[in-house]
Amino acid sequence: MTTHVLGISGFYHDSAAALVADGEIIAAAQEERFTRKKHDPRFPRHAINYCLQEAFIEPSELAAVVFYDNPILSADRIVRSIVAHAPRTREQWLAAAPSFLGVKPFVAAHVRELLRVDVPVLFARHHLSHAASSFYPSPFERAAVLTLDGVGEWATTSLAVGEGRDLTVLKELHYPHSLGLLYSAFTSFCGFKVNSGEYKLMGLAPYGEPRYADQIRDHLISVRADGSFELDTSYFGYLEGNRMTNERFEALFGGPPREAESRITRREMDLAASIQKVTEDVVLGIARHLRAESGMDAVCLAGGVALNCVANGLLQREKIFDRVWIQPASGDAGGALGAALLASHQRFGVERHTPTNGRDAQKGSYLGPAFSSSEVRAFLERHGYPYEAIPDVAARNTVVAKALADGKIVGHLSGRMEFGPRSLGARSILGDARSASTQSVMNLKIKYRESFRPFAPSVLAERAGDYFELDCESPYMLLVAPVRKELRLPVPPRGEGDDDMLPLVNQVRSTLPAITHVDHSARVQTVAHEDHPVFHGLLRAFEELTGCGVLVNTSFNVRGEPIVCSPKDAYTCFMRTEMDLLVLEDCILYKALQPALDADDSWRNEYELD
Repeated sequence: MTTHVLGISGFYHDSAAALVADGEIIAAAQEERFTRKKHDPRFPRHAINYCLQEAFIEPSELAAVVFYDNPILSADRIVRSIVAHAPRTREQWLAAAPSFLGVKPFVAAHVRELLRVDVPVLFARHHLSHAASSFYPSPFERAAVLTLDGVGEWATTSLAVGEGRDLTVLKELHYPHSLGLLYSAFTSFCGFKVNSGEYKLMGLAPYGEPRYADQIRDHLISVRADGSFELDTSYFGYLEGNRMTNERFEALFGGPPREAESRITRREMDLAASIQKVTEDVVLGIARHLRAESGMDAVCLAGGVALNCVANGLLQREKIFDRVWIQPASGDAGGALGAALLASHQRFGVERHTPTNGRDAQKGSYLGPAFSSSEVRAFLERHGYPYEAIPDVAARNTVVAKALADGKIVGHLSGRMEFGPRSLGARSILGDARSASTQSVMNLKIKYRESFRPFAPSVLAERAGDYFELDCESPYMLLVAPVRKELRLPVPPRGEGDDDMLPLVNQVRSTLPAITHVDHSARVQTVAHEDHPVFHGLLRAFEELTGCGVLVNTSFNVRGEPIVCSPKDAYTCFMRTEMDLLVLEDCILYKALQPALDADDSWRNEYELD
């Protein structure tokens, strides 16, 4: 009899559900993709329903539902912290109480109300959920496991080892000493949103110099020889209220925080570079200690800090471990998957079987909904949207590759939706990496986001070494690697104290200018035929046409909106941006042939432009 386990996360940010059958990942999706509310924290009822449908099972067939967090331990931390800093924590109490007093203790009631069966509801430890999400799908039989995030119950950093179906925690660091919260403090101080703006801070860092790194080390974080660390909490506001930083922090870094949407100055660029450098140093220090402590030659990473692909790329190049594998949904959404896997292997005794081909068990992270050709055509014909059907994959890819080579921007919906924050070709916006104008066009006319943010390349896995200094696969866009030196172009030096980012953004830095960041790096996705044959075929068609096996790949959404899920979501985004072409499975839609939208120009105001 098959053991089906459903994992869920939620009530903080990025709610999700994942379903595992005898240890095999069947389905996983974030709630935001269905509700269209970015980072939706609510109970993941839509994601749960999808997972059950994908597995073709009834709720009564579930062995258990597992929540990714232990609400009692989380409540213990919150109450102890609030009491320790009372009466200054009244604001924090009012914000936190509804969550841990009103919602989390009643997870079981939510589950049973939705499923209408008396299924066992279990609770996992937050960091164990993260660790399980990374180790169990990894290609390693044995590995060290490193989890770094803001906080889960009490833990903020955990070192573990996995072997077979066993997963054992060796050491933990506890709240309030958190690398994730330290990074988020700078995210907030630089004018970006916590839990969503960390990507922006990482993208901003190469524009600056780490001139504040010593101040951070001298005043904010004390790092020990074994990589462990302690924060000076007198500079932070998160223990006493809902602010990440306080007046002492402001005095240390020359004044109040940057206002959101205001001009980015040299200070923010240098702060971003500084905290990025400190973060990288801490991650490498912990990794060295974990290698010595565990004796393992492979490491798995998870937790929100594991989405820092610059630090990941450095860890890979430093060869502290021979092999590195990172959970593509490393944030709280991935905790749902980890909770399901943890219960499968440790509660129900399901044997773990690592793939024999050396690849992982994450299935390319294409774990969300797919839509058949008949479903797509029914949608298009019901609304009278003109399209061209090209059932032959090779012929269709040739048409799309020609459009890309001609400078067109293409929305691409193909196969199952990605699980995690990255679009990997299934729900992507694509462009020509050779074009110097692609980055600005896509940022300003498609994504409606800050012009400084870089775009990632998708490259044929077998050709990655021709373009990037990368000696391994990077299927989940979680490693930053340098563009090869012979592809780089000379750029003029930046003036001392120059705050103007625009000339830097528009510099042509390599023969692939649309994906080359200011420091000649790129966040690489290597695309293998085994993971997504259609997307791999498109890259191959583009290479045959142009001699270049690289495309710009960014998530299929606009600023403030989740990545698209359905053909309807994709069509709406397509029509309300300046994309030229839309691929919906075997159907191609040309913008010029589409009827005008009835909606007025207020559309963009319906979205939170974070």
